[in-house]
Amino acid sequence: MTETVETTAERGGAPRERLRVQRVHTTEGVHPYDEVTWEHRDVVMTNWRDGTVNFEQRGVEFPDFWSVNATNIVTSKYFRGAAGSAARENSLRGLIDRVVGKYVAAGVEHGYFQSGQDAEVFEHELTWMLLHQVFSFNSPVWFNVGTSSPQQVSACFILAVDDTMDSILNWYKEEGLIFKGGSGAGLNLSRIRSSKELLSSGGTASGPVSFMRGADASAGTIKSGGATRRAAKMVVLDVDHPDVEEFIETKAKEERKIRVLRDAGFDMDLGGSDITSVQYQNANNSIRVSDEFMHAVESGGQFGLRSRTTGEIIEQVDAKSLFGKLAKAAWECADPGIQYDDTINAWHTCPESGRITASNPCSEYMHLDNSSCNLASLNLMKFLGDDGVFQAERFAKAVEIIITAMDISICFADFPTEPIADTTRKFRQLGIGYANLGALLMATGHAYDSEGGRALAAAISSLMTGTAYRRSAELAGVVGPYEGYARNADAHQRVMRKHAAANDLIRTYDHLDSEVQRIATREWQTALLIGAANGWRNAQASVLAPTGTIGLMMDCDTTGVEPDLALVKFKKLVGGGSMQIVNQTVPRALKALGYQDEQVEAIVEFIAEHGHVVDAPGLRREHYEVFDCAMGERSIAPLGHVRMMAAVQPFMSGAISKTVNMPESATVEEVEDIYFQGWKMGIKALAIYRDNCKVGQPLSAGKGNAASAKAEPEKVIEYRPVRKRLPKKRPSQTVSFTVGGAEGYLHAGSYPDDGLGEIFVKLGKQGSTLAGVMDAFSMSISVGLQYGIPLEFYVSKFQNLRFEPAGMTDDPDVRIATSVLDYLFRRLALDHLPYDSRAQLGIFTADERSAQVAVDYAPGSDVDLEALRTTVDATPTTEVEAKPTAAHSSTELLELHLGKAADAPLCMTCGTKMRPAGSCYVCEGCGSTSGCS
Repeated sequence: MTETVETTAERGGAPRERLRVQRVHTTEGVHPYDEVTWEHRDVVMTNWRDGTVNFEQRGVEFPDFWSVNATNIVTSKYFRGAAGSAARENSLRGLIDRVVGKYVAAGVEHGYFQSGQDAEVFEHELTWMLLHQVFSFNSPVWFNVGTSSPQQVSACFILAVDDTMDSILNWYKEEGLIFKGGSGAGLNLSRIRSSKELLSSGGTASGPVSFMRGADASAGTIKSGGATRRAAKMVVLDVDHPDVEEFIETKAKEERKIRVLRDAGFDMDLGGSDITSVQYQNANNSIRVSDEFMHAVESGGQFGLRSRTTGEIIEQVDAKSLFGKLAKAAWECADPGIQYDDTINAWHTCPESGRITASNPCSEYMHLDNSSCNLASLNLMKFLGDDGVFQAERFAKAVEIIITAMDISICFADFPTEPIADTTRKFRQLGIGYANLGALLMATGHAYDSEGGRALAAAISSLMTGTAYRRSAELAGVVGPYEGYARNADAHQRVMRKHAAANDLIRTYDHLDSEVQRIATREWQTALLIGAANGWRNAQASVLAPTGTIGLMMDCDTTGVEPDLALVKFKKLVGGGSMQIVNQTVPRALKALGYQDEQVEAIVEFIAEHGHVVDAPGLRREHYEVFDCAMGERSIAPLGHVRMMAAVQPFMSGAISKTVNMPESATVEEVEDIYFQGWKMGIKALAIYRDNCKVGQPLSAGKGNAASAKAEPEKVIEYRPVRKRLPKKRPSQTVSFTVGGAEGYLHAGSYPDDGLGEIFVKLGKQGSTLAGVMDAFSMSISVGLQYGIPLEFYVSKFQNLRFEPAGMTDDPDVRIATSVLDYLFRRLALDHLPYDSRAQLGIFTADERSAQVAVDYAPGSDVDLEALRTTVDATPTTEVEAKPTAAHSSTELLELHLGKAADAPLCMTCGTKMRPAGSCYVCEGCGSTSGCS
């Protein structure tokens, strides 16, 4: 695509050689738009919960091979102009031209191209790759470039805050500006003195955790990019900060509050009307640990917490105990994550200009404070040939032109603050990455958690970063190295040699990874030679971002470095509606493994019916692992995710946005092991998510009472229970209910003196197994009630029982239920138990909860009464929310198909359940993300 050119300035003041660009994907004399078939489509996006139209634009123009989902995302998210006006963009051509035109014009203006012909070829190649979904820039580029808005191209920012009130207030302001522009920010609070230190006035300092409250409230108020998505932010604290334990416990304590409020009937779902009363929910928290601390954990030694003002140790703590508290908090609520400080800074290209202290919200961008990074990601499946071979040479050519475009963008980009603008222009940090790794591995017959899969992923990652730095060295010869290079030349070259050495250590297993690794070796060798002469244009080149919205734009099956979510997925249809299909990667993988067409068809039919491959007809057991996914019958082990991160980390300038999913049954000790292994394997940052930890119940309930009961054995009184039968005619009531989309009826019959004596539950189709089980269950409960077992006993046993279906109900008194039984016995308690008995069980009506707010949170208590009055709406509502009876996203489809809860929030734009994308979530319905890519 671009020739290797003379990249050093010639002696005697001769002009530098510029870039000459060759065609790879395009044909001279034929515009890329003329090679595809275009069609007009109507985009109408509705909220599946109530059927209202969220967005509508008719007659938009897209290539015929773009999916309906990608069309909807791009039209609603990236087309500029007022909705319904003639000025609004209505074709993918216009969108691509707007962006590419700006890049080419800036490249010409700043002297990148040898001639106008080279600029034209660059324009056509860039257009072709965007048109054919080969890669995508990050969302801010599509939002802003070529419009009248500030030309903000970066998705990731790192801020700085010092131990002064002016700096802290400036932090709030800078975050607000970044969120408004559609991006996310992270920072390290460790410079702020702890609550155990004194102010210059003699008073005690507030500590960083107290200032987090203000920033959290600000982030919760501002929606990024107008209504594009919620604010995304990261807060980091060093492990030697005296307030580290308070920081670790911050979100875990709030999660316990969420559980209590949820159990009392408040709407504590993400975006719920009552969640705003809870603090610290708008940021990801991470602890920055040092090698010194991790060695102390390993040896069971002491570790010193240091004063922020003097650097002296003011407290000694047991390192293993502190590490255990970190793991326990993450086990409870998935926060805080962990960042490995010495590993991060060992790969730092610019240590003379400052340490790396923080990351962006998704933990993939790590560099200097007050800096930014613009991202772009390649669709790896676009480089897999029909012969099943990864096209490494074409991949390298694509990386060349993408890195060139990304560097050009810094020449015209606008930034939210002057310090960020100054640092970014001096260091020119880039973040090229990829998506669809999980699909590529499956399609080539590799298990995600396998040596062969990791070898191929490592080789591709090495090739990408090696080519990016080779192009960066060539650009340094054309337009000069980054301004901060001279001061950091030795360190930058040292890191380049570390990358190249890691490439030499890749162990290959077959012709696929060996060929990729061979070309990567060539790229690294060339990069080192040219870089030694020219320096490098960019202080960093690559990261692995979550690729949420842009992954949907490129029609990727998997995001970032992630495996497949599941083998069945949700697909929108052109005429409206949707259907479930087996991932198209599956038949391709089966053919790569040598199966015949008839066998492939039978296996795909089995997967469509069962959602997994276990016992699929004709599928050999040794091939099961190829189809392991993030969720489902055969889910990848947590350490499998960690091992994949470790395989690709040595080839990333930055880090990796990924969350290691753990089963609900995982223990705190297993979380400790994951965090410890991440350090041992050389990963830069790591976060875990244990299934259902965000809505888990308080731990160890009732153990203390059991112990005291054993201490004083009671006298055993034997008696024969007597059954008190109900009269032939008895008062009764019937309640219809909906729990998580499942509809049913509860019939409760009472004795004439008002005591409950029987229940019948109708759930499921008549004659079904579920209906039969519920009939038997109802009879057993009814007989128990008639033999004198108190209703309170049943309620205490069955409330908070957790299984599917679960979720929102249509009952204003019980707004969320963890299962059908949880709902049924809460409803029975409300209808048949006196207030005092229900109060002991924590079960109240909506009116009672409303009254409790004024009583429990009276002035003088520890809770801000005014905040609760203004944010918690406990007023009962008689509206019945629409409940999904079918899947509306791949996550919901997986739940319906496998009966397994996928912990993901509902999209606040359209109400569809989101799916994981790295350490963030993405909505397949409208493209909204919880992150920053």
